[in-house]
Amino acid sequence: MGKIQHRVLYQEAADRIRELIELGTLAPGEKISEKKLCEKFGISRTPLREALKVLKSEGLIEIPPNRGARVTLLTTKDVEHTYDVMAALEGLAGETACRYISDAEVARIRELHLKMVEHFQRSELKEYFRANQQIHECIMLASKNDVLMEMYNNLSQRIKQIRYSAQMTDEYWNKAVNDHENMIEALEDRDGERLGNILRNHLGHHKLESEDLKEMIAD
Repeated sequence: MGKIQHRVLYQEAADRIRELIELGTLAPGEKISEKKLCEKFGISRTPLREALKVLKSEGLIEIPPNRGARVTLLTTKDVEHTYDVMAALEGLAGETACRYISDAEVARIRELHLKMVEHFQRSELKEYFRANQQIHECIMLASKNDVLMEMYNNLSQRIKQIRYSAQMTDEYWNKAVNDHENMIEALEDRDGERLGNILRNHLGHHKLESEDLKEMIAD
């Protein structure tokens, strides 16, 4: 990562730190060194601290009194409850999206799905997860419900680092691909009830998939 050149400094810094957390470069529970990040980004402590406040509001970091910022260490219960709420939100979005989504939007989602498959086959997990996330965001946007989108985005930020750690076994991958194919078919048929059920079950499938995932979450 190079020096920050544009945008409001604290927003750019928040994006950079968010990415470090999502990719696991900053691990759950790890203390955040303000000095190191200031040097890495080429900024002063003022915008960095503003960025940390933003990330605290998203639940990505904690700032205990007189102890410095650290990456939030999620508990098993935190993750399970977050997935449960996200599943409900995605299910509602799917039901609603089928009332409003256009043929062009459906075609865009299918295009993203094909790209997601290509990224997985090339072991480009960062790009794979980005395409995956874009698919779900497109369905959210098609629901035309801004409140729903805001709630989903806030919750999604909390568990991105968990998603990046999931083991992509053959069973996991086949289930994910089949789910996404079924999502697109339901969208093409404008079958909101079916899509809502697929999305609820799809997200439930991701909860605590492997022992490796459990090891990075507190009891």
